[in-house]
Amino acid sequence: MNTEQLRAAQAPLKQLYKDEPEKANWVLNAHGSLHQSRVTCRIETGVSRMEAGLHPATGGEGQDACSGDMLLESLAACAGVTLTVVATAMGITLSKGDVYVEGDLDFRGTLGVSKEVPVGFSNIRLRFDIQSDATSEQLANLIKLTERYCVIYQTLVKPPTISVEINS
Repeated sequence: MNTEQLRAAQAPLKQLYKDEPEKANWVLNAHGSLHQSRVTCRIETGVSRMEAGLHPATGGEGQDACSGDMLLESLAACAGVTLTVVATAMGITLSKGDVYVEGDLDFRGTLGVSKEVPVGFSNIRLRFDIQSDATSEQLANLIKLTERYCVIYQTLVKPPTISVEINS
């Protein structure tokens, strides 16, 4: 997709959302089916089915997806798509590009070994390795805009309110 094709695809949506702001509000969703005998949760995606289970550091065998890995993969995917879209909109050609995400996690927290250790990631690092003809100023702007428009990045930086309920 080139700059003109991207603008052509997004222009009617941008105009619609300006004219009718309520149409810009969508509810995205996910669904998982619990499987206690395997200690997994089957996630149905629009493309495939995935079985999520315990990470080997918490007793898993490593055959199932780990939700912590999936969080990092989600950030990598969103940031990668966002950077690509922003580069296209800016007219920057990427001759090569990779995105890497690393997260530090102390499993003593999630296993309840230490109450002083928080549950969850303590640090997440996002890195892009790209080859491009862009100037250093353009690349700085590319990263700034990628951070600004990446949904997963912004959600992690400014966490939303989360509610939990149980239906029985």
